[in-house]
Amino acid sequence: MKNNQPQSIIYVFYVSIIVALGGFLMGFDASVISGVVKFIEPEFNLTKIQLGWAVASLSLTATFAMITAGPLSDRFGRKVILKVAALLFFASAIASAFAPSFLLLVMARMLGGLGVGAALIIAPMYIAEIGPAKYRGRMVSLNQLNIVLGISVAFFTNYLILQAANSDSDWVQTFGFDQWNWRWMLGIEAIPALIYFICLSIVPESPRWLMMKGRVQEASVILKRALGQQNAEKEIQQINNSISLAQNQTKGAFMDLLKPSMRLVMIVGISIAILQQITGINAVFFYAPMIFEQTGLGTDASFMQAILVGITNVVFTLIAIALIDKIGRKSLLLAGVSGIIVCMFSLAYQFNAATYTLTAQAISSLSTEIDIQALQPIVGATFNSDLAFKSAITDLLSATQVVQFESTLVSAAIQMNGTMILVSILGFVACFAVSLGPVMWVLFSELFPNRIRGIAISFVGLINSGISFLVQLIFPWELANLGATFTFAIYGGFAFIGLMIILKFLPETKGKTLEELEILLVKQ
Repeated sequence: MKNNQPQSIIYVFYVSIIVALGGFLMGFDASVISGVVKFIEPEFNLTKIQLGWAVASLSLTATFAMITAGPLSDRFGRKVILKVAALLFFASAIASAFAPSFLLLVMARMLGGLGVGAALIIAPMYIAEIGPAKYRGRMVSLNQLNIVLGISVAFFTNYLILQAANSDSDWVQTFGFDQWNWRWMLGIEAIPALIYFICLSIVPESPRWLMMKGRVQEASVILKRALGQQNAEKEIQQINNSISLAQNQTKGAFMDLLKPSMRLVMIVGISIAILQQITGINAVFFYAPMIFEQTGLGTDASFMQAILVGITNVVFTLIAIALIDKIGRKSLLLAGVSGIIVCMFSLAYQFNAATYTLTAQAISSLSTEIDIQALQPIVGATFNSDLAFKSAITDLLSATQVVQFESTLVSAAIQMNGTMILVSILGFVACFAVSLGPVMWVLFSELFPNRIRGIAISFVGLINSGISFLVQLIFPWELANLGATFTFAIYGGFAFIGLMIILKFLPETKGKTLEELEILLVKQ
Protein backbone atom coordinates (compact mmCIF):
# COMPACT_ATOMS: atom_id res chain seq x y z
CA MET A 1 0.00 0.00 0.00
CA LYS A 2 2.94 2.35 0.68
CA ASN A 3 4.04 2.06 -2.92
CA ASN A 4 0.70 3.42 -4.08
CA GLN A 5 0.74 6.39 -1.71
CA PRO A 6 2.93 8.74 -3.81
CA GLN A 7 0.81 7.91 -6.86
CA SER A 8 -2.37 8.75 -4.98
CA ILE A 9 -0.95 12.06 -3.75
CA ILE A 10 0.14 13.02 -7.25
CA TYR A 11 -3.35 12.21 -8.59
CA VAL A 12 -5.09 14.30 -5.91
CA PHE A 13 -2.60 17.11 -6.40
CA TYR A 14 -3.10 17.45 -10.15
CA VAL A 15 -6.90 17.18 -9.79
CA SER A 16 -6.77 19.90 -7.12
CA ILE A 17 -4.57 22.08 -9.32
CA ILE A 18 -7.09 21.85 -12.17
CA VAL A 19 -10.05 22.64 -9.92
CA ALA A 20 -8.15 25.51 -8.26
CA LEU A 21 -7.86 27.19 -11.66
CA GLY A 22 -11.34 28.45 -10.79
CA GLY A 23 -9.64 30.55 -8.11
CA PHE A 24 -7.16 31.83 -10.70
CA LEU A 25 -10.00 32.94 -12.97
CA MET A 26 -11.79 34.53 -10.05
CA GLY A 27 -8.71 36.57 -9.10
CA PHE A 28 -8.04 37.51 -12.73
CA ASP A 29 -11.63 38.51 -13.46
CA ALA A 30 -11.92 40.60 -10.32
CA SER A 31 -8.68 42.58 -10.72
CA VAL A 32 -8.28 42.92 -14.50
CA ILE A 33 -10.67 45.89 -14.29
CA SER A 34 -7.88 47.85 -12.53
CA GLY A 35 -6.25 48.49 -15.91
CA VAL A 36 -9.52 49.27 -17.64
CA VAL A 37 -10.93 52.10 -15.50
CA LYS A 38 -8.53 54.72 -16.88
CA PHE A 39 -9.79 54.13 -20.42
CA ILE A 40 -13.52 53.51 -20.00
CA GLU A 41 -14.10 56.64 -17.91
CA PRO A 42 -13.48 59.06 -20.82
CA GLU A 43 -14.73 56.67 -23.53
CA PHE A 44 -18.18 56.31 -21.93
CA ASN A 45 -18.03 59.72 -20.17
CA LEU A 46 -18.68 58.15 -16.76
CA THR A 47 -19.39 59.80 -13.44
CA LYS A 48 -17.36 58.60 -10.45
CA ILE A 49 -20.25 56.46 -9.20
CA GLN A 50 -20.68 54.92 -12.67
CA LEU A 51 -16.97 54.14 -12.68
CA GLY A 52 -17.45 52.48 -9.30
CA TRP A 53 -20.31 50.44 -10.75
CA ALA A 54 -18.07 49.18 -13.57
CA VAL A 55 -15.77 47.74 -10.90
CA ALA A 56 -18.22 46.73 -8.16
CA SER A 57 -20.95 45.17 -10.32
CA LEU A 58 -19.03 41.90 -10.42
CA SER A 59 -19.13 41.63 -6.61
CA LEU A 60 -22.90 42.17 -6.58
CA THR A 61 -23.70 39.08 -8.65
CA ALA A 62 -20.84 37.14 -7.03
CA THR A 63 -22.69 37.56 -3.73
CA PHE A 64 -25.85 36.08 -5.26
CA ALA A 65 -23.87 33.17 -6.75
CA MET A 66 -22.21 32.45 -3.41
CA ILE A 67 -25.65 31.95 -1.85
CA THR A 68 -27.01 29.73 -4.63
CA ALA A 69 -23.91 27.79 -5.79
CA GLY A 70 -23.86 25.46 -2.78
CA PRO A 71 -27.47 24.23 -3.09
CA LEU A 72 -27.12 23.95 -6.88
CA SER A 73 -23.96 21.85 -6.51
CA ASP A 74 -25.79 19.58 -4.05
CA ARG A 75 -28.41 18.98 -6.72
CA PHE A 76 -26.37 18.82 -9.94
CA GLY A 77 -22.83 18.04 -8.76
CA ARG A 78 -19.67 20.04 -7.99
CA LYS A 79 -18.11 19.37 -11.40
CA VAL A 80 -21.19 20.53 -13.32
CA ILE A 81 -21.32 23.86 -11.47
CA LEU A 82 -17.58 24.42 -11.99
CA LYS A 83 -18.01 23.84 -15.74
CA VAL A 84 -20.89 26.31 -15.77
CA ALA A 85 -18.62 28.80 -13.96
CA ALA A 86 -15.95 28.31 -16.63
CA LEU A 87 -18.50 29.05 -19.37
CA LEU A 88 -19.65 32.16 -17.48
CA PHE A 89 -16.05 33.41 -17.28
CA PHE A 90 -15.65 32.79 -21.02
CA ALA A 91 -18.91 34.49 -21.99
CA SER A 92 -18.20 37.45 -19.70
CA ALA A 93 -14.73 37.98 -21.20
CA ILE A 94 -16.03 38.00 -24.77
CA ALA A 95 -19.07 40.15 -23.97
CA SER A 96 -16.95 42.65 -21.99
CA ALA A 97 -14.43 42.95 -24.81
CA PHE A 98 -17.13 43.77 -27.37
CA ALA A 99 -19.40 45.85 -25.12
CA PRO A 100 -20.59 48.88 -27.16
CA SER A 101 -21.94 50.79 -24.15
CA PHE A 102 -21.43 51.23 -20.42
CA LEU A 103 -24.68 49.39 -19.61
CA LEU A 104 -23.69 46.32 -21.63
CA LEU A 105 -20.20 46.36 -20.10
CA VAL A 106 -21.70 46.30 -16.61
CA MET A 107 -24.05 43.47 -17.60
CA ALA A 108 -21.12 41.48 -19.00
CA ARG A 109 -19.15 42.05 -15.79
CA MET A 110 -22.15 40.91 -13.72
CA LEU A 111 -22.25 37.71 -15.79
CA GLY A 112 -18.64 37.08 -14.81
CA GLY A 113 -19.57 37.76 -11.19
CA LEU A 114 -21.79 34.68 -11.23
CA GLY A 115 -18.73 32.64 -12.19
CA VAL A 116 -16.65 34.31 -9.47
CA GLY A 117 -19.16 33.48 -6.73
CA ALA A 118 -19.57 29.88 -7.89
CA ALA A 119 -15.81 29.30 -8.12
CA LEU A 120 -15.20 30.87 -4.71
CA ILE A 121 -17.59 28.44 -3.01
CA ILE A 122 -17.34 25.22 -5.06
CA ALA A 123 -13.62 24.94 -5.89
CA PRO A 124 -12.40 24.70 -2.26
CA MET A 125 -15.42 22.51 -1.41
CA TYR A 126 -14.51 20.03 -4.14
CA ILE A 127 -10.82 19.95 -3.11
CA ALA A 128 -11.75 19.35 0.53
CA GLU A 129 -14.02 16.48 -0.50
CA ILE A 130 -11.41 14.63 -2.57
CA GLY A 131 -8.22 15.37 -0.63
CA PRO A 132 -6.83 13.11 2.13
CA ALA A 133 -7.18 14.59 5.63
CA LYS A 134 -3.39 14.75 6.09
CA TYR A 135 -2.96 17.10 3.11
CA ARG A 136 -6.38 18.74 3.03
CA GLY A 137 -5.29 22.11 4.44
CA ARG A 138 -2.50 22.50 1.92
CA MET A 139 -4.66 21.25 -0.95
CA VAL A 140 -7.48 23.70 -0.13
CA SER A 141 -4.93 26.51 0.19
CA LEU A 142 -4.10 25.96 -3.49
CA ASN A 143 -7.35 27.78 -4.27
CA GLN A 144 -6.36 30.86 -2.24
CA LEU A 145 -2.92 30.77 -3.85
CA ASN A 146 -4.50 30.63 -7.31
CA ILE A 147 -6.70 33.63 -6.49
CA VAL A 148 -3.69 35.80 -5.69
CA LEU A 149 -1.84 34.42 -8.74
CA GLY A 150 -4.82 35.38 -10.89
CA ILE A 151 -4.71 38.91 -9.46
CA SER A 152 -0.98 39.16 -10.23
CA VAL A 153 -1.31 37.82 -13.77
CA ALA A 154 -4.11 40.31 -14.49
CA PHE A 155 -1.82 43.19 -13.45
CA PHE A 156 0.95 41.74 -15.65
CA THR A 157 -1.19 41.18 -18.77
CA ASN A 158 -2.63 44.68 -18.42
CA TYR A 159 0.91 46.06 -18.44
CA LEU A 160 1.96 43.93 -21.43
CA ILE A 161 -1.09 45.00 -23.45
CA LEU A 162 -0.38 48.64 -22.61
CA GLN A 163 3.23 48.20 -23.78
CA ALA A 164 2.07 46.49 -26.97
CA ALA A 165 -0.36 49.35 -27.62
CA ASN A 166 2.58 51.81 -27.57
CA SER A 167 4.53 49.78 -30.13
CA ASP A 168 4.72 50.62 -33.84
CA SER A 169 4.77 46.96 -34.91
CA ASP A 170 2.48 45.89 -37.74
CA TRP A 171 0.89 43.15 -35.66
CA VAL A 172 -0.14 45.74 -33.05
CA GLN A 173 -2.03 47.64 -35.74
CA THR A 174 -3.52 44.42 -37.11
CA PHE A 175 -4.95 43.32 -33.76
CA GLY A 176 -5.89 46.85 -32.70
CA PHE A 177 -3.98 46.87 -29.41
CA ASP A 178 -3.52 50.62 -29.69
CA GLN A 179 -7.18 51.38 -30.37
CA TRP A 180 -8.81 48.68 -28.22
CA ASN A 181 -6.29 48.19 -25.39
CA TRP A 182 -8.88 47.95 -22.60
CA ARG A 183 -11.00 45.55 -24.65
CA TRP A 184 -8.01 43.23 -25.04
CA MET A 185 -7.38 43.44 -21.28
CA LEU A 186 -10.89 42.11 -20.62
CA GLY A 187 -11.11 39.70 -23.56
CA ILE A 188 -7.88 37.82 -22.93
CA GLU A 189 -9.52 36.04 -19.99
CA ALA A 190 -11.43 33.92 -22.50
CA ILE A 191 -8.24 31.87 -23.08
CA PRO A 192 -7.73 30.54 -19.48
CA ALA A 193 -11.53 30.17 -19.14
CA LEU A 194 -11.64 27.88 -22.17
CA ILE A 195 -8.62 25.92 -20.90
CA TYR A 196 -10.35 25.51 -17.52
CA PHE A 197 -13.54 24.20 -19.13
CA ILE A 198 -11.59 21.64 -21.19
CA CYS A 199 -9.42 20.51 -18.25
CA LEU A 200 -12.50 19.96 -16.07
CA SER A 201 -13.53 17.22 -18.49
CA ILE A 202 -10.76 14.97 -17.11
CA VAL A 203 -11.64 15.69 -13.48
CA PRO A 204 -13.92 13.18 -11.72
CA GLU A 205 -17.04 14.18 -9.83
CA SER A 206 -16.67 14.73 -6.09
CA PRO A 207 -16.76 11.31 -4.37
CA ARG A 208 -18.65 12.75 -1.40
CA TRP A 209 -21.37 14.11 -3.70
CA LEU A 210 -21.60 10.72 -5.44
CA MET A 211 -22.03 9.06 -2.04
CA MET A 212 -24.77 11.55 -1.14
CA LYS A 213 -26.57 10.49 -4.33
CA GLY A 214 -26.18 6.78 -3.57
CA ARG A 215 -23.61 6.22 -6.35
CA VAL A 216 -21.27 4.30 -4.06
CA GLN A 217 -19.51 2.27 -6.77
CA GLU A 218 -18.46 5.38 -8.73
CA ALA A 219 -17.30 7.07 -5.53
CA SER A 220 -15.33 3.98 -4.53
CA VAL A 221 -13.35 3.95 -7.79
CA ILE A 222 -12.36 7.61 -7.37
CA LEU A 223 -11.47 7.28 -3.68
CA LYS A 224 -9.32 4.20 -4.30
CA ARG A 225 -7.32 6.14 -6.87
CA ALA A 226 -7.08 9.19 -4.60
CA LEU A 227 -6.41 7.47 -1.26
CA GLY A 228 -5.43 3.86 -1.96
CA GLN A 229 -7.52 0.73 -1.29
CA GLN A 230 -7.33 0.62 2.51
CA ASN A 231 -7.78 4.34 3.12
CA ALA A 232 -10.62 4.48 0.60
CA GLU A 233 -12.61 1.86 2.51
CA LYS A 234 -12.19 3.83 5.74
CA GLU A 235 -13.18 7.06 4.00
CA ILE A 236 -16.31 5.47 2.52
CA GLN A 237 -17.35 4.30 5.98
CA GLN A 238 -16.74 7.75 7.47
CA ILE A 239 -18.70 9.47 4.69
CA ASN A 240 -21.60 7.07 5.20
CA ASN A 241 -21.58 7.79 8.93
CA SER A 242 -21.42 11.53 8.31
CA ILE A 243 -24.33 11.42 5.84
CA SER A 244 -26.43 9.36 8.26
CA LEU A 245 -25.64 11.74 11.12
CA ALA A 246 -26.54 14.79 9.02
CA GLN A 247 -29.85 13.20 8.04
CA ASN A 248 -30.72 12.54 11.69
CA GLN A 249 -29.72 16.00 12.95
CA THR A 250 -32.05 18.96 13.09
CA LYS A 251 -30.80 21.49 10.56
CA GLY A 252 -29.65 24.84 11.83
CA ALA A 253 -31.80 27.89 11.11
CA PHE A 254 -30.96 31.57 10.74
CA MET A 255 -32.66 32.39 14.06
CA ASP A 256 -30.10 30.16 15.81
CA LEU A 257 -27.48 32.81 15.02
CA LEU A 258 -29.38 35.32 17.18
CA LYS A 259 -29.39 33.20 20.34
CA PRO A 260 -27.55 34.67 23.36
CA SER A 261 -25.18 31.68 23.36
CA MET A 262 -23.96 32.72 19.90
CA ARG A 263 -23.24 36.35 20.81
CA LEU A 264 -19.43 36.04 21.10
CA VAL A 265 -19.12 33.94 17.95
CA MET A 266 -21.22 36.34 15.90
CA ILE A 267 -19.42 39.44 17.20
CA VAL A 268 -16.10 37.93 16.12
CA GLY A 269 -17.38 36.53 12.83
CA ILE A 270 -19.19 39.69 11.70
CA SER A 271 -16.33 41.94 12.82
CA ILE A 272 -13.72 39.96 10.87
CA ALA A 273 -16.01 39.79 7.82
CA ILE A 274 -16.38 43.60 7.83
CA LEU A 275 -12.76 44.32 8.74
CA GLN A 276 -11.34 42.26 5.88
CA GLN A 277 -12.95 44.56 3.31
CA ILE A 278 -13.45 47.90 5.04
CA THR A 279 -9.70 48.49 5.35
CA GLY A 280 -9.67 49.03 1.57
CA ILE A 281 -7.95 45.99 0.09
CA ASN A 282 -10.16 45.85 -3.00
CA ALA A 283 -9.78 49.58 -3.52
CA VAL A 284 -6.04 48.93 -3.83
CA PHE A 285 -6.37 45.77 -5.95
CA PHE A 286 -8.99 47.10 -8.35
CA TYR A 287 -7.80 50.71 -8.62
CA ALA A 288 -4.02 50.25 -8.23
CA PRO A 289 -2.96 52.11 -11.41
CA MET A 290 -5.37 54.96 -10.58
CA ILE A 291 -3.84 55.29 -7.08
CA PHE A 292 -0.28 55.25 -8.39
CA GLU A 293 -1.11 57.87 -11.04
CA GLN A 294 -2.26 60.16 -8.20
CA THR A 295 1.39 60.14 -7.04
CA GLY A 296 2.70 61.67 -10.27
CA LEU A 297 3.70 58.50 -12.08
CA GLY A 298 2.99 58.15 -15.77
CA THR A 299 0.57 55.52 -17.02
CA ASP A 300 3.28 52.95 -17.83
CA ALA A 301 4.99 53.30 -14.45
CA SER A 302 1.68 53.10 -12.57
CA PHE A 303 0.83 49.83 -14.34
CA MET A 304 4.33 48.49 -13.59
CA GLN A 305 3.97 49.28 -9.89
CA ALA A 306 0.59 47.51 -9.90
CA ILE A 307 2.53 44.36 -10.85
CA LEU A 308 4.58 44.79 -7.65
CA VAL A 309 1.30 44.81 -5.71
CA GLY A 310 0.41 41.42 -7.23
CA ILE A 311 3.83 39.90 -6.55
CA THR A 312 3.76 41.11 -2.94
CA ASN A 313 0.32 39.56 -2.51
CA VAL A 314 1.53 36.16 -3.75
CA VAL A 315 4.72 36.11 -1.65
CA PHE A 316 3.02 37.02 1.63
CA THR A 317 0.11 34.66 1.02
CA LEU A 318 2.69 31.85 0.81
CA ILE A 319 4.21 33.09 4.08
CA ALA A 320 0.76 33.07 5.73
CA ILE A 321 0.13 29.50 4.59
CA ALA A 322 3.45 28.47 6.13
CA LEU A 323 2.83 30.29 9.44
CA ILE A 324 -0.88 29.97 10.17
CA ASP A 325 -0.63 26.60 11.95
CA LYS A 326 2.62 27.53 13.70
CA ILE A 327 2.13 30.96 15.29
CA GLY A 328 -1.67 31.01 15.26
CA ARG A 329 -4.59 32.95 13.82
CA LYS A 330 -4.81 35.70 16.45
CA SER A 331 -1.09 36.43 16.35
CA LEU A 332 -1.15 36.83 12.56
CA LEU A 333 -4.19 39.09 12.77
CA LEU A 334 -2.68 41.30 15.49
CA ALA A 335 0.57 41.72 13.56
CA GLY A 336 -1.13 42.19 10.18
CA VAL A 337 -3.84 44.64 11.27
CA SER A 338 -1.28 46.69 13.24
CA GLY A 339 0.78 46.94 10.05
CA ILE A 340 -2.32 47.95 8.06
CA ILE A 341 -2.95 50.83 10.51
CA VAL A 342 0.63 52.10 10.12
CA CYS A 343 0.54 51.84 6.31
CA MET A 344 -2.84 53.55 5.91
CA PHE A 345 -1.94 56.48 8.15
CA SER A 346 1.38 56.72 6.32
CA LEU A 347 -0.51 57.03 3.02
CA ALA A 348 -2.80 59.67 4.52
CA TYR A 349 0.23 61.62 5.81
CA GLN A 350 2.08 61.49 2.47
CA PHE A 351 -0.94 62.69 0.48
CA ASN A 352 -1.58 65.41 3.07
CA ALA A 353 2.00 66.64 2.67
CA ALA A 354 1.75 66.76 -1.14
CA THR A 355 1.51 70.02 -3.06
CA TYR A 356 0.22 70.64 -6.59
CA THR A 357 1.83 73.18 -8.95
CA LEU A 358 1.41 73.35 -12.72
CA THR A 359 4.68 74.92 -13.87
CA ALA A 360 5.26 76.38 -17.32
CA GLN A 361 7.59 73.44 -18.03
CA ALA A 362 4.95 70.91 -17.00
CA ILE A 363 2.34 72.68 -19.16
CA SER A 364 4.60 72.50 -22.21
CA SER A 365 4.86 68.72 -21.95
CA LEU A 366 1.10 68.12 -21.84
CA SER A 367 -0.94 66.68 -24.68
CA THR A 368 -2.01 69.20 -27.32
CA GLU A 369 -5.57 67.91 -26.86
CA ILE A 370 -5.73 69.72 -23.52
CA ASP A 371 -6.90 73.33 -23.61
CA ILE A 372 -3.60 74.80 -22.37
CA GLN A 373 -4.79 78.39 -22.75
CA ALA A 374 -7.67 77.81 -20.34
CA LEU A 375 -5.21 76.61 -17.66
CA GLN A 376 -3.05 79.76 -17.72
CA PRO A 377 -4.72 81.35 -14.62
CA ILE A 378 -3.34 78.57 -12.37
CA VAL A 379 0.13 78.17 -13.92
CA GLY A 380 2.66 78.61 -11.12
CA ALA A 381 -0.01 78.57 -8.38
CA THR A 382 0.51 76.06 -5.55
CA PHE A 383 -2.38 74.06 -4.09
CA ASN A 384 -2.06 72.22 -0.76
CA SER A 385 -4.58 69.46 -1.49
CA ASP A 386 -5.72 67.32 -4.38
CA LEU A 387 -9.29 68.53 -3.83
CA ALA A 388 -8.31 72.18 -4.23
CA PHE A 389 -6.29 71.47 -7.37
CA LYS A 390 -9.05 69.35 -8.95
CA SER A 391 -11.62 72.05 -8.13
CA ALA A 392 -9.45 74.64 -9.88
CA ILE A 393 -9.09 72.65 -13.10
CA THR A 394 -12.81 71.80 -13.03
CA ASP A 395 -13.57 75.52 -13.04
CA LEU A 396 -11.28 76.13 -16.03
CA LEU A 397 -11.84 73.14 -18.33
CA SER A 398 -14.91 71.61 -19.94
CA ALA A 399 -16.52 68.61 -18.24
CA THR A 400 -15.32 66.33 -21.05
CA GLN A 401 -11.70 67.50 -20.71
CA VAL A 402 -11.81 67.09 -16.92
CA VAL A 403 -12.94 63.45 -17.22
CA GLN A 404 -10.34 62.71 -19.91
CA PHE A 405 -7.30 64.53 -18.52
CA GLU A 406 -7.76 64.97 -14.74
CA SER A 407 -5.31 62.19 -13.83
CA THR A 408 -2.78 63.51 -16.39
CA LEU A 409 -2.95 67.00 -14.88
CA VAL A 410 -2.67 65.67 -11.32
CA SER A 411 0.41 63.66 -12.34
CA ALA A 412 1.95 66.74 -13.95
CA ALA A 413 1.35 68.99 -10.93
CA ILE A 414 1.91 66.79 -7.87
CA GLN A 415 5.03 66.99 -5.71
CA MET A 416 5.29 64.25 -3.12
CA ASN A 417 7.39 61.35 -1.84
CA GLY A 418 6.38 58.67 -4.37
CA THR A 419 8.77 56.11 -2.87
CA MET A 420 7.01 56.25 0.51
CA ILE A 421 3.64 55.88 -1.21
CA LEU A 422 4.86 52.72 -2.95
CA VAL A 423 6.37 51.33 0.27
CA SER A 424 3.16 52.05 2.20
CA ILE A 425 0.91 50.39 -0.38
CA LEU A 426 3.15 47.33 -0.70
CA GLY A 427 3.36 47.18 3.10
CA PHE A 428 -0.44 47.31 3.33
CA VAL A 429 -0.82 44.49 0.79
CA ALA A 430 1.82 42.40 2.60
CA CYS A 431 0.12 42.90 5.99
CA PHE A 432 -3.27 42.00 4.51
CA ALA A 433 -1.97 38.94 2.65
CA VAL A 434 -0.33 37.53 5.77
CA SER A 435 -3.37 38.12 8.00
CA LEU A 436 -6.91 39.13 7.03
CA GLY A 437 -6.70 37.59 3.55
CA PRO A 438 -6.26 33.89 4.39
CA VAL A 439 -7.03 33.93 8.14
CA MET A 440 -10.65 35.05 7.77
CA TRP A 441 -11.74 31.89 5.92
CA VAL A 442 -9.82 29.65 8.33
CA LEU A 443 -11.55 31.33 11.28
CA PHE A 444 -14.95 30.95 9.64
CA SER A 445 -14.40 27.20 9.35
CA GLU A 446 -13.50 27.02 13.07
CA LEU A 447 -15.69 29.54 14.91
CA PHE A 448 -19.17 28.23 14.24
CA PRO A 449 -20.74 25.06 15.70
CA ASN A 450 -21.09 22.11 13.32
CA ARG A 451 -24.89 22.23 13.20
CA ILE A 452 -25.09 25.81 11.92
CA ARG A 453 -21.67 26.20 10.26
CA GLY A 454 -23.08 26.29 6.73
CA ILE A 455 -25.71 28.96 7.36
CA ALA A 456 -23.34 30.99 9.57
CA ILE A 457 -20.58 31.07 6.96
CA SER A 458 -23.10 32.04 4.29
CA PHE A 459 -24.35 34.89 6.49
CA VAL A 460 -20.94 36.37 7.34
CA GLY A 461 -19.78 35.74 3.77
CA LEU A 462 -22.75 37.77 2.54
CA ILE A 463 -21.76 40.63 4.86
CA ASN A 464 -18.16 40.40 3.62
CA SER A 465 -19.27 40.58 -0.03
CA GLY A 466 -21.63 43.46 0.68
CA ILE A 467 -18.87 45.55 2.26
CA SER A 468 -16.56 44.65 -0.64
CA PHE A 469 -19.18 45.90 -3.10
CA LEU A 470 -19.60 49.22 -1.26
CA VAL A 471 -15.83 49.82 -0.97
CA GLN A 472 -15.34 49.26 -4.70
CA LEU A 473 -18.40 51.32 -5.63
CA ILE A 474 -17.59 54.47 -3.69
CA PHE A 475 -13.77 54.57 -3.91
CA PRO A 476 -13.65 56.81 -7.04
CA TRP A 477 -16.28 59.06 -5.43
CA GLU A 478 -14.23 59.21 -2.20
CA LEU A 479 -11.09 60.28 -4.06
CA ALA A 480 -13.04 62.94 -5.97
CA ASN A 481 -15.03 64.32 -3.00
CA LEU A 482 -13.08 63.51 0.18
CA GLY A 483 -9.56 63.43 -1.23
CA ALA A 484 -6.84 60.80 -0.93
CA THR A 485 -5.76 61.95 2.55
CA PHE A 486 -9.16 61.52 4.18
CA THR A 487 -9.95 58.32 2.24
CA PHE A 488 -6.86 56.47 3.48
CA ALA A 489 -7.25 57.91 7.00
CA ILE A 490 -10.77 56.42 7.11
CA TYR A 491 -9.37 53.00 6.21
CA GLY A 492 -6.73 53.35 8.93
CA GLY A 493 -9.39 54.32 11.47
CA PHE A 494 -11.49 51.26 10.67
CA ALA A 495 -8.38 49.07 11.01
CA PHE A 496 -7.73 50.52 14.48
CA ILE A 497 -11.30 49.72 15.59
CA GLY A 498 -10.85 46.20 14.23
CA LEU A 499 -7.60 45.75 16.14
CA MET A 500 -9.36 46.66 19.40
CA ILE A 501 -12.12 44.11 18.70
CA ILE A 502 -9.55 41.37 17.94
CA LEU A 503 -7.68 42.12 21.17
CA LYS A 504 -10.85 42.05 23.28
CA PHE A 505 -12.96 39.27 21.77
CA LEU A 506 -10.93 36.85 19.62
CA PRO A 507 -9.46 33.77 21.33
CA GLU A 508 -6.61 31.83 19.72
CA THR A 509 -8.09 28.87 17.80
CA LYS A 510 -4.79 27.20 16.81
CA GLY A 511 -4.41 23.60 17.89
CA LYS A 512 -7.95 23.22 19.25
CA THR A 513 -10.50 20.74 17.96
CA LEU A 514 -13.82 22.00 16.63
CA GLU A 515 -15.51 20.48 19.67
CA GLU A 516 -13.15 22.29 22.08
CA LEU A 517 -13.76 25.57 20.25
CA GLU A 518 -17.53 25.08 20.50
CA ILE A 519 -17.25 24.70 24.30
CA LEU A 520 -14.98 27.77 24.49
CA LEU A 521 -16.97 30.07 22.21
CA VAL A 522 -20.62 29.05 22.49
CA LYS A 523 -21.84 30.11 25.92
CA GLN A 524 -24.63 27.82 27.05
